[in-house]
Amino acid sequence: MHSLIGFVGQVTPESWALATYIVAVFGLVGLMLGASYVLGGRDQGRAKHEPFESGAVSVGGAQLKMPAKYYLVALFFVIFDVEAVFLYAWAVSARQNGWMGFAVAALFIAVLLAALLYIWRVDGLDWAPGRSRVPSHDRT
Repeated sequence: MHSLIGFVGQVTPESWALATYIVAVFGLVGLMLGASYVLGGRDQGRAKHEPFESGAVSVGGAQLKMPAKYYLVALFFVIFDVEAVFLYAWAVSARQNGWMGFAVAALFIAVLLAALLYIWRVDGLDWAPGRSRVPSHDRT
């Protein structure tokens, strides 16, 4: 018991603030869970367990077959979106980096533009089905 009293005597105000925060978080979570249990509906209807998305009743199965190009476009979006994070970090420290930092950022942007032009050239951004690479005047 003596060691517990010694430990409580060494508690700093920051520790009390942390403990208060943790208790408040668990209290808020408990309050939200309890309120949803008490106030939530308990009706069991025919359509209660059917999926409902954005105000529209689902039609068909959940296993949609998406073309592979859809995922390719999504991957390109992620790649070219992440570069914005790097450019933001460069923009924040532009004065400290000087002209060398500017040259490196310009090289980074040039590589990204070259990659974007390549993807555009090979129709990587066009994921619509049924599109052919054969020009329309050559089709019979």
